[in-house]
Amino acid sequence: MNTRRIAPPLARLAALAAVPLLAAVPAAAQQEGAIVPSATEITMQVGDTTMLSFAGTNIDGMSTPQVGPVTLAFPRGSFIYEGSALVALRPGEYEIPATYRTEDMTLTATVRVTVLPASIERIDVTPLRDDVALYTTTQRFYDARAVQTDGQVRTDAALTWATADPSVASVNELGHVRGVSPGTTELRVRAEGVDATLPLTVSALPDGALILDERPHDGPVRTGDVLTFDAFYRAGGSVMYDVPVVWSATRVAEEFEYIGARAGAQIRNGKFVADVPGTYQVVASVGPHTVDTVFEVTPRDVVEELEVTGHALNSEYRVTDLWVYEGVDGRDYAMTGSKQADGHAFFYDVTDPGNLIKFDSIQVDARTVNDVKVSPDGRYGVISREGASTRANGPVIVDLSDPLNPEIAAYVEDPSITGGVHNVFATDDYLFALSGGDKYVIIDMSDLYAPRVVSEYNHPDSRLHDVWVHDGLAYSSEWGNGVVVVDVGNGRWGGSIENPVLVNTYVTPTGATHAAFPYYSESADRVYIFTGDEIMNRRGLAWAGYPGSMGSYGSRYDPDTGRNGIPLVTRGYIQIIDFSDPENPEMVARYHVPEYGTHNMWIEDDRLYQAYYEGGVRVVDISGELMGNLYEQGREIAVFKSAHPAGWTPNATMVWGAQPHKGHVFFSDTNSGLWSIRLIPRSRPVM
Repeated sequence: MNTRRIAPPLARLAALAAVPLLAAVPAAAQQEGAIVPSATEITMQVGDTTMLSFAGTNIDGMSTPQVGPVTLAFPRGSFIYEGSALVALRPGEYEIPATYRTEDMTLTATVRVTVLPASIERIDVTPLRDDVALYTTTQRFYDARAVQTDGQVRTDAALTWATADPSVASVNELGHVRGVSPGTTELRVRAEGVDATLPLTVSALPDGALILDERPHDGPVRTGDVLTFDAFYRAGGSVMYDVPVVWSATRVAEEFEYIGARAGAQIRNGKFVADVPGTYQVVASVGPHTVDTVFEVTPRDVVEELEVTGHALNSEYRVTDLWVYEGVDGRDYAMTGSKQADGHAFFYDVTDPGNLIKFDSIQVDARTVNDVKVSPDGRYGVISREGASTRANGPVIVDLSDPLNPEIAAYVEDPSITGGVHNVFATDDYLFALSGGDKYVIIDMSDLYAPRVVSEYNHPDSRLHDVWVHDGLAYSSEWGNGVVVVDVGNGRWGGSIENPVLVNTYVTPTGATHAAFPYYSESADRVYIFTGDEIMNRRGLAWAGYPGSMGSYGSRYDPDTGRNGIPLVTRGYIQIIDFSDPENPEMVARYHVPEYGTHNMWIEDDRLYQAYYEGGVRVVDISGELMGNLYEQGREIAVFKSAHPAGWTPNATMVWGAQPHKGHVFFSDTNSGLWSIRLIPRSRPVM
């Protein structure tokens, strides 16, 4: 599903209560200087625009009917404030700080704004499956979505379901329709005075039998293994493929098992997966007809031992991204970025994973080097830049023809690249560079010393964080827009490097799509996109963070006093999309570790190497078809939480990125530097 986000016009103004500006200001405020909003409490609807101005009192010795510019601080994506026009984008209740600065003073005020949802324009009612019909004694499930005037889906709409003739068909509050007797009637859904109807036809279910067909599974069934069942209704010597089948799965409770254990398994359209080992019964039903099968599920048992092979401690700056590569000389190297390091990228010799040697660095004009990449052939590296003093933040190309002496080959300062370059992706021939979080530009890298911008892709309403390219498709991560997939040379959709063409988008339910990694699973014969959230707070959860941080960035540790150094806190998880049919993607699974948030990832040989911030580096078995929550299924192979007492933030894990390379896993911890670990496969008895 791809929902549209429509920028509201400035024509529709919300009514404001008149507020006396100067007369209502207390004398003390007049003496000290103050700004006063034209309204302190505003109620708006999504899409509304209201004029919000600020009067000044006793500023530079005088009072003025309006001051500016005044800066408003509100959550990203909730408002637009330009000039004096405040546009509401997201429902909620907000306390918005307003700030006015002069050379001599900083003045603040607070405006309370309540934003109501946009009105419901229509209700879309669709069956969850369109390949089945409704028969007497059978069930068919429907979905209804309330669409607002701004094109957004109202997820909290109170829907009322009914049928025109309950003697023909009945419906419950979840949209489950049951055939009662042959005939025709109407399904009705209502919300906030808006109605939708859908015709229903109920046919008589003929006498017949239900047949269960279980597809064979190779070896014992383990937690996380997906089983596929089919059930057919046979009547009059032929199979009726349009008869809806209801599936259920139950786990036989073990003796002495605790009451309230988590759900053991799930089943959807005949696909079953178990999170908990035990004995299971899968049941297929068509009206009064039922068939079942009982089977055993064993633990997945994939845990491997782990050992630390190397660590290059760093406590002088925050380490950001890493890229491990084989140089043109056959030796192995790692390139890392940094924060609070005056724009440095660092180079390590990691040929011996037990002895990680930092041998060089390159400084560029930047506040932050967030991302680094190296071309697959090891010919060149790339340094991203943000916060350059000249505002020219284009990527910096590094010549790696002599791996032990990396040199700057070029600064890409094309006019098409504006704002910071937060992330890049390098292929042998082309570089994809983000521009100001709005678009990515594609750069011809045939001449390292004269790189040339050849094209760009700018998705509507962009908020771009990352891009990854595989098989001629670019997968960009765009927060609320989800994953945006573009043909940049695959050709199936008519795209090329010079002419990128949109393939599809997939909006994730969390709206925090930060990174995406496409992967073809040979063991499942499916293409999956692994998308990761990044949410740098835990607001609204029972544990919101350490005292003093509440989910914000921690402060710098002071070794003289032993104070500060509050660890960061995050949340979010990996969402797994089946992208085998790019025009009909489907969310099928997740990897969700509670109380931590995800960052960068790498996938290789059916293993997910996940940087899970405070949750450490985590290696996950992703073999076979995926369904459900991989964390609950015992698919974790190894977990390592890096920390060091002399780190930037002492004794605090904060893994930024991980990458397997020649039998080892290298990863960067933003608090403690570059690490290498090795997994030790353990022998298991033949089952």
